[in-house]
Parts: sequence; C-alpha cells; structure tokens
Amino acid sequence: MNGSPGRPDEDATIIADSLERPELFGELYRRHAAGIHRYAARRLGEGSAEDITADTFLTAFRMRARYDVARSSAQPWLYGIAANLIGRHRRTEVRALRALARTRHDPVAESWTDRSDNRVAAQAAQGLLAGALAALSAGDRHVLLLVAWADLGYQEVAEALSIPVGTVRSRLNRARKKVRSALGGVDPTLVYDFQEVAGRG
Repeated sequence: MNGSPGRPDEDATIIADSLERPELFGELYRRHAAGIHRYAARRLGEGSAEDITADTFLTAFRMRARYDVARSSAQPWLYGIAANLIGRHRRTEVRALRALARTRHDPVAESWTDRSDNRVAAQAAQGLLAGALAALSAGDRHVLLLVAWADLGYQEVAEALSIPVGTVRSRLNRARKKVRSALGGVDPTLVYDFQEVAGRG
C-alpha cells in the first residue's frame, strides 16, 4: 500500500482497515455495487451483470492489500476491474450490440427512460448507436462507456484503465467522432445518456 488512509468515511480507509477486519469490506460493496451492476448490465445484459458485479468485488477483495490508499475513492479502481472482466466477454458484448442494432430494443435502457417525446427519438437512434459501439475497438469502447455510463471523469478513467489521461482523451475523441458519424446527425445526447460524451471536450 502507498500513502496513508484519510477520513474514516473514505473508501481508502475502509480498504486499509479491512486488511485486519475483512468484514468491513462489505461497506465498499454497499456503496458501489449498484453502480457496477448497472454498468455491467448496460454492457452485457442482466444475465451477466450479477456475475460481473460479484467477480468485481471478489477480485477487489483479493487485491485490496495492493490498493493505493492515497486515492480516497475506490470507484475508478472498481470500474477498472469491472471493465477488465467485461473485456473477457467481448464477444458477448459485441453480439448484444449487434442484436440491439437490428432490433432497436434495449430493455435496460428502456427501463430507465422517461415516457416522453424524446424517447421516440432515442429509440430510433439506438440501433445506429449499438452498431457504432460494436464497431469500436475494445479500448475505445471502454473509455467511451466509462465516461458515458459510469460517469467517470478523464482522470478517473485513466486510473481505472491504467492509461495516461492523454490516451483517454484521444480514445474518447476517436470514439465520439465515430458515434456521431454513425448517428447521421441525430443528437447523441438523446441516446443512452450520452450527455457527458457530447458535452466534454
């Protein structure tokens, strides 16, 4: 471990203390499991989300002695673990995206979408977006979806994927151009909560 833990309510403190009292690690699960589950469900579907979530926290628990306690929030670390696990299911993800491109039906996103006029536009663009996501490289897709669906900032994505911030920016820029092109002029902010992707430079 590097550094020293901060306030008692910080993730880093919980992780450090869990080395002697493993039951404390459950608090990290309570804080972050719902977000990890949503992210995994968006990428692989509900069927795999439970396994990804469980494996993320099991991996984190096993690796907790190596956690850098100078980082008060464990969120980027956990999303990085989840992204690596999701990466092992690349074929499943691409297959699901291609199916969405054909059917334009996303039960996960649909369950979160308000009943409004914007929903019609979003559903029309979902197929195009899914096709664009399937065509992205795994690295570009990880960056794009960590920003758009996990709501991580550039520095957090860099920490999650263990890459420089400059690489995050270039991958996001490349992915964003491809997505916008694939949508053929449809506002990407209407689709899949891509407000952050369209808004950040």
